[in-house]
Amino acid sequence: MSTTPLKPAELRKIIDPVTLGFKDTSTLLQYPMSWIGQERAKTAADFGLAMHLPDYHLFVLGEVGSGRSSLLHQAMIEAAEKSPTPPDLCYLYNFTTPEKPIALRTPAGQGRLLHTSLEKLADTLFDEITHCLNGQDFKIKYEQLLKKFKKKETELYAQLDAYAEARHFSIRRETEQIVFTLRDNQGKILTEDALFKLPKTRRAKIDQAEQELHAEIIRYFEAIKRVENDKKNALDGLKRDSIQPLLNQRFSILRSSLHAELKKNARLQLFFDQIIQDILENLDSFESTDSNAERRRADTLGETLSRYRINLVVDNSELKGAPVIVEDNPHIHALFGSIDYQVEEGRIKTDFMRIRAGNLHKAHGGFIMLHLNDLLSDGAVWTRLRRLLRSNRLQIEEPASAFAASIPTTIEPEAVDVNIKIILIGAREDYYCLQHEDPEFIRRFRVKVDFTDSFNANQDTYLASSVFIAHICHTRKLPHFSAAAVTRLLEESHREVDDQARQSAIFSHMEMLVLESSVQCQSRNGKLVEIADVSTALQTRTIRHNAPDQWLQESITDGDILISLNGEKTGQLNAITLIEMGDHCFGVPVRVTARTFAGDNGLLNIAHEVDMSGPIHDKGVLILQNYVSALFAHIAPLALSASIVFEQDYTGIEGDSASCAEFYALLSSLSRLPVKQSIAITGALNQYGEVLPVGGINDKIEGFFSICEKTGLNGEQGVLIPYRNKRHLMLNHDVIRAVEQGLFHIYTMQHVTEGLELLTGVPSGITDKRKVKKYPAKSVLGHAEKTLIDFRFACQAFHSKPDAS
Repeated sequence: MSTTPLKPAELRKIIDPVTLGFKDTSTLLQYPMSWIGQERAKTAADFGLAMHLPDYHLFVLGEVGSGRSSLLHQAMIEAAEKSPTPPDLCYLYNFTTPEKPIALRTPAGQGRLLHTSLEKLADTLFDEITHCLNGQDFKIKYEQLLKKFKKKETELYAQLDAYAEARHFSIRRETEQIVFTLRDNQGKILTEDALFKLPKTRRAKIDQAEQELHAEIIRYFEAIKRVENDKKNALDGLKRDSIQPLLNQRFSILRSSLHAELKKNARLQLFFDQIIQDILENLDSFESTDSNAERRRADTLGETLSRYRINLVVDNSELKGAPVIVEDNPHIHALFGSIDYQVEEGRIKTDFMRIRAGNLHKAHGGFIMLHLNDLLSDGAVWTRLRRLLRSNRLQIEEPASAFAASIPTTIEPEAVDVNIKIILIGAREDYYCLQHEDPEFIRRFRVKVDFTDSFNANQDTYLASSVFIAHICHTRKLPHFSAAAVTRLLEESHREVDDQARQSAIFSHMEMLVLESSVQCQSRNGKLVEIADVSTALQTRTIRHNAPDQWLQESITDGDILISLNGEKTGQLNAITLIEMGDHCFGVPVRVTARTFAGDNGLLNIAHEVDMSGPIHDKGVLILQNYVSALFAHIAPLALSASIVFEQDYTGIEGDSASCAEFYALLSSLSRLPVKQSIAITGALNQYGEVLPVGGINDKIEGFFSICEKTGLNGEQGVLIPYRNKRHLMLNHDVIRAVEQGLFHIYTMQHVTEGLELLTGVPSGITDKRKVKKYPAKSVLGHAEKTLIDFRFACQAFHSKPDAS
């Protein structure tokens, strides 16, 4: 077997604009956008959004730019349109336990109606009650009651006066006390001197009479107090009897305006009854007065009226279908709600009207999209979300804070049951990490929506991609693309995944190229974006990013990095390595050298010895060592000491894509046969010598081609790559033109030994015989075999010396 040179047509997927079926993208706006290449994800999303059972939340896996967020958002909207509108959420004053406001759900729109009605009630209540209490009918009844009790007080005072007079005392009332004076038989005031002149028995009788009068005065005040209480109760009863019909009428009208479901709501009806009772118990607050207590009474009235309002925290009156929320800043208050505080006269206060709903409250009955990285950045949010998923109940609570101790009273709003479909966006590795680290959490997300990074290309995906381009142009008000320009975009989509059969699913990259190509079109005042505009956009993008690439190429052409592109050398050749720098990748040749000696140390990986190679590269070297040992197993044990190194590499090396190049360098050193420096090699091998595909194949080939082009193409240069990478070729047109002109060559191999003849000009020595006893002498393996035998004899001779240790 030998290497196979590829034809120019095999180096790139070329799409004929005619096969697209349109002249430009303006004709495609009639088609809706679709889930391009994401059928599995769409099926999972549709299933999850339609599954109305607990713990069937959606975890969306995929790379940034795959459309996972925008497509799921659109799917959420479509599912929400088919769902019923969820109820409003209100908080009511708790007349029994004020620090625990009561939650009330109302049919959508009824919360606003109830809120407006109670606001109006609170605003007009004072005037209506005042008007009623100032009415003529009420005043007549009020005066009658006052006269009745005034008469009773007068009678009691007259009885006391008669009692005192019978005992020669006169009385008069001063404010809250009774003053009495002793008189003689002629009715004159008895002075203290006159009193002392009276007989002792007479003074004793007077003392007894005074004590009896004291007792009678006490009984008088007790009776007056009972009369006052009866009067107050009677007047309060009169007020209640006068106001009760007004309140009954107002609340009857309010109840009649409510939804049938609310009319039967026991919690709301109890609240109405409690409002009526509270108003009747606080009618004094509604009485106007011109006294100095007016301000205090106004404050009391305002506090009383505030209890009759409702706090509408979730208003779905304008909503059609279920809510759809995308939360990009999921801090704890945004998600779980909060309680506002205010400072009044140096004191921190709050009440049920300062309760604020979070987006999880607002998402009840609908959908909310969250990003995993945002949640993981705040441990408190993560903990409360896990609690919510476990209980499906939302509790608004304030986290501990520095001023918590200074709050005299706090409130604890009633927790509410919620029914939410959470769509969690995260990376694929995060999903599997959570499965291991937090299985309870991930168990709640039973629907995995997996967005692939690439998909099989066909005419349907080409059309869908073209529709995507058309809608971008329409939405951004950009010039449309010609069919030829679209093919260039589609080919670039293949290039992104290095595959002629698959397209990239990261459509954000295509969108970015659409925008940049449109700018090129607009700069030349074009009406349609053409293929040249796309090519220019790609070229200018490369120029913006390829400074490291250019620096390395200049280092090679200037001779600072030693790379030979012509002639032949023994134990030395060019591998191609891939350098990844975030948004820019490029290939660059690197010299691989090997040295072999007689000995028994085996193969030494110099990079490994100095801790400059990764585990995958070390694995590749071990596979290479075992494969070489297997090739020459018939002369085992091998008497070989060898070393391999990547010259002028100062940053470390990882990956096994250079194991084929290392094999050729080692065989060249063993066989003493020089290898061509004009052919660069990339490819990994297994223990049987089969060549495995490698990544970044296009960047690697183009990187070596650029160096050859700068130093001058001579028709001998090329690359040797795995045959299994053939379908991954999406080379730029400069490389393809050079291949067409015979100035550059791309060879493929399925087995590592196939490249030996290409590199050395000597047959490899591999035959069809299953068991090899000796390789042909004039083959690469035959020369290597002879060297190994010489090494063995040399070692045997060394160890047979008398003084050999």
